[in-house]
Amino acid sequence: MEDSSDKEDNTDTSELGWHSDLVSALSKQTDIVRLREICRGHVIPGECRANVWQVCLNVSDKPNPLQQWDEKLDTPDQQIIKKDCQTYTGKVILDDCEIDSVVEDMEKIITFYCKTRNERYRSQNGWVEMLLPFVSLGLPTGDVYNLFYAMHSKYIPRECHNEGKPFHLFRLLLQYHDPELCSLLDSMKLFPDQYAQKWFRSLFAATCESSVVEAMWDVYLLEEDPFLVFFLALVMIINAREDITTPGQEKSDILDIISEFPSQLAADDIEDFCSLAQYYSSKTPQSFRKQYYGQLFGVKTLNAHNVSQALCLPVSIDELLQSHKNKSDEIRYFVVDCRPAEQYNSGHLPTAFHLDANLMLQAPSDFSTTVQALFSTQRQSVAADSAAGGEHLCFMGSGREEEDQYVNMVVANFLQKKTKYISLAKGGYKVLHDMLIDDLANSLADHVLSSCIACSPHASTPENETRTDMNRKGDQSPGAGLVGMLSSAIRTSKTNVTQKFSTWMSEPRDEVKHVSSNDKMGKRYRETKPVFSIEDDDDDADDFNASSSEDEMKYETVNIKTWLKRKDVVQVISSTEISMKTKRVHESHILITDSFMFVLREMTSKEGWAAIRSRDHLKDILKITSKKKRPDVITFTISTGPGDEAKRRARFIIPNAQKQVQELKAFLIRTFGGE
Repeated sequence: MEDSSDKEDNTDTSELGWHSDLVSALSKQTDIVRLREICRGHVIPGECRANVWQVCLNVSDKPNPLQQWDEKLDTPDQQIIKKDCQTYTGKVILDDCEIDSVVEDMEKIITFYCKTRNERYRSQNGWVEMLLPFVSLGLPTGDVYNLFYAMHSKYIPRECHNEGKPFHLFRLLLQYHDPELCSLLDSMKLFPDQYAQKWFRSLFAATCESSVVEAMWDVYLLEEDPFLVFFLALVMIINAREDITTPGQEKSDILDIISEFPSQLAADDIEDFCSLAQYYSSKTPQSFRKQYYGQLFGVKTLNAHNVSQALCLPVSIDELLQSHKNKSDEIRYFVVDCRPAEQYNSGHLPTAFHLDANLMLQAPSDFSTTVQALFSTQRQSVAADSAAGGEHLCFMGSGREEEDQYVNMVVANFLQKKTKYISLAKGGYKVLHDMLIDDLANSLADHVLSSCIACSPHASTPENETRTDMNRKGDQSPGAGLVGMLSSAIRTSKTNVTQKFSTWMSEPRDEVKHVSSNDKMGKRYRETKPVFSIEDDDDDADDFNASSSEDEMKYETVNIKTWLKRKDVVQVISSTEISMKTKRVHESHILITDSFMFVLREMTSKEGWAAIRSRDHLKDILKITSKKKRPDVITFTISTGPGDEAKRRARFIIPNAQKQVQELKAFLIRTFGGE
């Protein structure tokens, strides 16, 4: 008994010592770094929380901004503000005599915030809920406002609304760590903005108990990481995985499970919960923080790399190189160089595996074999702890937009296969080359000055060329040699990309006939196979007259969202259009209305807008064909007038083509008759 008592006394002494250090530091107006050191592993006492939060938000010495205000409560939304303040105040105020005073203070703060920021109040914006933890601190109104303003400015992402940028980023993070779960939610049309808006708008204050919020915010403010909310949300979704994936559930049931998960947390869970969030953060490429910070936090900046248009998480070349230099980093990348063979052969990272993106369209079987070799090489390099080894796949293109469209298709292919840890090297080989410019001979393998696309952008690769790395200093790492050997073993021969793509375009494919309404059989699609009937098609017709959709002219531009929501739209098919003239690919949308088929090509120069490339009557669709080797490549043959020669073709890469074409086929049958 005596020993046990001694232990309790020692613990109390230790706690008292820590508490004394904290009080002393606060009295000396310490900084957040010192507070973080003192508070690590401890629960912040309630009587110290107000001062700790003020230091963390850098508002300890801020004057009262409401002092010179006329206190007129006359915003257009005043009644809603007052009602919401009354509703939520009851959750934290125990003494009824204080309610009216606190409601008045809260209403003043929200009103002043709306006026100074020139913003409208909405019940769903989370302001009142986020204000409650600060009100509970018992500080003067001016200090509460400063805390609220600083928290909102520094830690609440912008555009926390439907289809807002924070939710696009959150989806990319979920896709990176759990692509299977992300795909499941996507297939059910359950997107983050449907369940996470309250989380992001109030930093969980709208969904968690007050004691949970206080414990969570203690960690949040001491860590000083505005992106932590994304990883807290990520942990919640992944932890609810078993409940989400239970078979037989309706969409509404899953939405309820996800939405209510934060309310199940207890204050004792927060330490482990936040530690897990920080673990996921450490296992995520850090480049996204710099790239997207200006779009989500702080001063709004113009950024060409819109998170809502990103295919996957970006990785800067600098982060990529640093991870290979420092093997102790949390993330190790396996670099996949997707440039054409002739470019790869003229200079590449010694640790990079070569996967020619063009193989995906030109030789699918070779592409599949190479992918299998890629995964095998990755496993071997990780097991050997080589410089090339890494669980995280980073795909690299040339850095030239037209060529990298094929790289994006490869990345999309891996994502469709639900591969974990997929990222894209920002700027590709061009940026890599620029960063290594002072030591290319020792930094790049097989570098050929005269045919390197960065050194000589218009040069072609000679068959016999003296390589600058013949006199490389030092030895290559064993890991780099392993990847080099296996990558070289499956390296594609040098062939003109355009020529090979043209060959691919002319391969035979399967076909669905769209029978004219005058057909004597009278039953369109009768006895056809599930999607396509086998029929080789002549590709000579690629040289017939192009339609107006391919002419050089000005096209009508429209807002994509507005057109997709048109009342007469029967079916929307998201696709990649392949230009029959230039062989380039363009992100597009095929809109099927009651009478017409529209092709909207997304504009790279104007986000959210598209050009109407074609408008064809449904009865003019003569044939719908697919390729044998690539059933997701669909060709529409369309009549442009009387006679056999008056026709044109439109070709698209359509994900899940079988289902999409079946749906279109059923609609055409209903519209034009037949079974």
